[in-house]
Amino acid sequence: MPYIIPAAPAASRTPSLLRRELQDRLDALARTHRVPGAQLALATGTELIAVHTGTADVTTGSPLTPDTAVPLGSLTKPWTAALVLLLADDGDLDLDEPAAGHLPELSGLPEVTIRHLLSHTAGLPTGPDSDTAATTTAARYLAAVCTRRDLLFTPGTDFSYSNAGYVAAGRLVETVTGMPWPEAVRALLLEPLGVVPACVADTAPARPVAAGHAVNTATGQARPARQNLAPLEAPAGALLASALDLAAFGNALIGRSDLLPPAVAKEMRRPEPAARSGALADGWGPGLALYERDERAWYGHDGNAQGTSCHLRVDPESGTVVAFTGNAGGATALWRDLAGELALLTGLRVPAGARDLDRGRPVDLPDCVGTYRNGGTTYRVAPGPDGSPALSVDGDVPIRLVCYADLSCDLLDPATGRVEPGGRFHRDPATGTVDRVQISGRTARRTDDG
Repeated sequence: MPYIIPAAPAASRTPSLLRRELQDRLDALARTHRVPGAQLALATGTELIAVHTGTADVTTGSPLTPDTAVPLGSLTKPWTAALVLLLADDGDLDLDEPAAGHLPELSGLPEVTIRHLLSHTAGLPTGPDSDTAATTTAARYLAAVCTRRDLLFTPGTDFSYSNAGYVAAGRLVETVTGMPWPEAVRALLLEPLGVVPACVADTAPARPVAAGHAVNTATGQARPARQNLAPLEAPAGALLASALDLAAFGNALIGRSDLLPPAVAKEMRRPEPAARSGALADGWGPGLALYERDERAWYGHDGNAQGTSCHLRVDPESGTVVAFTGNAGGATALWRDLAGELALLTGLRVPAGARDLDRGRPVDLPDCVGTYRNGGTTYRVAPGPDGSPALSVDGDVPIRLVCYADLSCDLLDPATGRVEPGGRFHRDPATGTVDRVQISGRTARRTDDG
């Protein structure tokens, strides 16, 4: 049964008309971006509109319904953060105590706090790929990753998006509650919200689920993509949910639910001063990203699994919650376009990503050339054919960088020629040398040994 929300600020637009217009836009954008299926939920607290389109799995032809659960990828992380903050609210732990007090695997980094883990300010590398992670245990994974040798920066002084930090957060939940992470998230969050649990590892899910899809750009054909998340990575990316489920969680994040005490919801939205997340968002707290628009603060998270793109935004001031899921890689572009459509139809300027900043004209930055590492990932910046710096990651085809005086940089898309947000370099204040680079929120430390 569809829910409705009155259109705002256009008083002449009826709720039913707004719903039809959103449905039409979602249908059209899904076709444009070759996304088999998508869901949108828009809530104000008193009313809600939910629309959906397309198929859940192109192989079976099963329809995507309002109840279909979509792999959330990293949008799982706010749920894990909420679990940790509930434990803190109960007095079982303190966000500012060393994580090693509960996790011996982090004993080599006693200055890393639980807050650092949740806000990606611990300086941890992102961790090995899922295939590698599937061959070990969470304890061994963390002991191998959380080392002084691989630390990217002094904990609490910068930002680097890290799955390893959320593997640690999930271990923390298990250690304190005595429950496996899937059981804890089900008992403490999903079931109280009325959400039927679904995870990547489920062999017989209790609800309809969508497949992610990869689309052949030449033929336009979509094929299901296999989710290969390792079991130990579940706290960082294993949940499946619908846009309506995400909207219910969003209501809790702005205090419109008994699920999260007001202090917990507020703490999740509090930005950490050191969390300079660059191209990902305008700030970051212990569980949520901050997006600034029109002197308003929105909060939320993005998630990409294999062949899916999911997004949640909440505005505590107006009480607005926006949730979107799409089951193909092109759904990220669909989400950006849809955010623009929402502005036209409702007056809501929903931020799809970080603010666009005017950084002036590009400049030469010759001292950015070098080799940088984040765990097992190698970033190389070298002069391209025209002399401009180009970035390659683990030996992939180099992508030209466009650098600016504030040490930020963009990526020049070789396929479209468009400039996309990239990240920033960091200059050591003591030596004046460029010692780190952050690309798409992940920081790599300069080594120049390869």
